[in-house]
This record gives sequence, C-alpha cells and structure tokens, in this order.
Amino acid sequence: MRPTVLAAMRRGQGLITRRDAVLAGMTGREIDRLVRTGEWAAIHRGVYADAEVAAGAKTPGSRQRLLDRAACLNITVPFVRSHTTAALELGLSVLLPAKPLTHVTRPCVGTHSDYRVKHHLAPYEAAQVIEANGFPVLDRARTAIDVARHDGYPYGLIAVDNARRHGVTLDDLDRALAPMRFWPDRRNAVEAIEMSDAGAENPAETLTRTLLYEIGRTDVETQFGVTDGVREAWADLRVGRHLIEFDGLVKYRPAGDGGVATVSPEQVVWEEKRREDFLRSFRLGMSRVGWSDVWGSGREFAKLRLDREIAATDRLWGRSIDDLDRFIIKGRQRAA
Repeated sequence: MRPTVLAAMRRGQGLITRRDAVLAGMTGREIDRLVRTGEWAAIHRGVYADAEVAAGAKTPGSRQRLLDRAACLNITVPFVRSHTTAALELGLSVLLPAKPLTHVTRPCVGTHSDYRVKHHLAPYEAAQVIEANGFPVLDRARTAIDVARHDGYPYGLIAVDNARRHGVTLDDLDRALAPMRFWPDRRNAVEAIEMSDAGAENPAETLTRTLLYEIGRTDVETQFGVTDGVREAWADLRVGRHLIEFDGLVKYRPAGDGGVATVSPEQVVWEEKRREDFLRSFRLGMSRVGWSDVWGSGREFAKLRLDREIAATDRLWGRSIDDLDRFIIKGRQRAA
C-alpha cells in the first residue's frame, strides 16, 4: 500500500476517509476492491478501517468508539466530542442505548441529527474541553451530566457513578450542572447525582444497586471488605449482613478477548469459591446475580429472589455488623 495512504491511516488512528484515500493517490476502484476483499472494512459513510483495526474492536464499547471516530472524520465544522462519545474516549464505563448515536457539541443554540450523528449546539466553557486519545472532548463531569440529561435513568446514573469512580467530586458535578438551570431534562441529571455512589466499579454494579433500591433496601454499602489479618476479601454490595455479588462473563474471559481474566477460567472459579467461603465464615449471607438479572425481563424475578434471600439472612444473623468492626477494612477501596 502507498506510504501516503498508510500515513493518512496512521493520522486517523487506523481510519481513513474516501476523500483522504483519493488525495493520497488511490482510485475509487482500488478502494472498492480493498473493501470487497476484506482488507478494509467500511465503518461509516465513506470511512474505512484496516481489517485488523476493525477486528480488534471486540466489545460493544470499543465498536461504538470506532464508529464514533469514523463518524467524526466526516464532520467539517469545529466541534468537541460529548455525551457517550466523549465517555468512551475518557474511559468511562457507560451503558449504551439500544441504538447509540455519535454525539458532538458545538457552542451554538439548537440540536439536529444526521447519519446517526447528533449535533448538540450548546455552550460550554473552554476549561471543560480536555484531550483524550488525541481528540478534544468535554471533561468527565460535563460528560456525565450530559449523558444523564440526554439518556435518563439508568444510563445517567451509571455515567455519574463511574465519573465519581474516576475522581469527579459532587462539587464538580454541581458546577457542571449550574449553568443548565433551564436546559431540557435537567431533572434527570439532578436525580442521577442524588442517587450516585462512587463505589460502583462498572454499570452492572450500578444496576445491581438499583435492584436493591427497588425492593426498598436503601441502606446499601458498596465495596465491602473484611480481613482476618492474613487474607482479605471484598463484596460488591452489602445490605445488613447480606452480600451481593455480580458475576459477569468478563471475569472469566481473557484480557485479549475483551475480558479481565489473567488466569484460566477454572482458576478464577476456584479463587471465587475460596473468597465466598471466607466471607461466609463471618456469618454473612450472599446472593449472586448476572446480567440477565439486572437488565431485561429477569429483573422482576431477581428482585423477588434477592428480597427472599436477604430476609433469610436477617432471620439467621440479624442486620447489625457491629461484631465485625475489627475485621472490616476501612479507609481504602478494593485494589483494581
């Protein structure tokens, strides 16, 4: 392939527009042949990626980020990435809607969409624009607020939770929200801030916490850890003496395939069993939930089960954990 084309793709982080490919010396017939033979993949209208780059996007988030980057290459007016498009570049864990859009913001008034790109014409402060992966994006506080306003519950709560997990403070969120006194759907952001918890490590843990809220269990602690001085163990959530753990396939999938596992699935399961046995030795009950419990039609059944299992623990050992005070890990979070 021509060095000029490779240079253009490098500038586009693995992407190239048809216009730039032609400027680099290619013909339309050459471009079409590369797409037809699978050497290039069509990502967006008139934007292509090397097949290896396209294949490397293994998760919904990475695929959407690639699509966002491709869509942004076609925009010819000044803009910054915003909403979920900014969140994905900033490394925020968000839950994408069923039909996600690419979001950009421009400092004007009014909003419109074209080719699945939503242009938000809204003011922002220069200090809110930062760089992420070489792109100008709105910062985490403004991004979380924008996602909350635009997408509502639970998407906004997940975004705000994760922004706080990344160090965004409640004051930061309030400052980002302050100029939006008369903006559409402001109440969505207010509610997300009020319900947020910096302890949620990912969208699944946020959704698990909302299950507990919906059955009236509002006294939820995130990231509960105990130690006997030799080993320590953590649970995602605690209500009274009952622990709730979210189990996702990402725990068992190798990092190269979009997961987080650094050992075999068998070893992950064995360590998980030892950890659960250790936690139960403190007279703590435990429930385990998966994605089908926290998202979709399974939520109602999961709420009934959780309510039943928590009540069983309450009957066995009560709700107070005062006797565990010397074992509880305080002042720090679970290591990533």
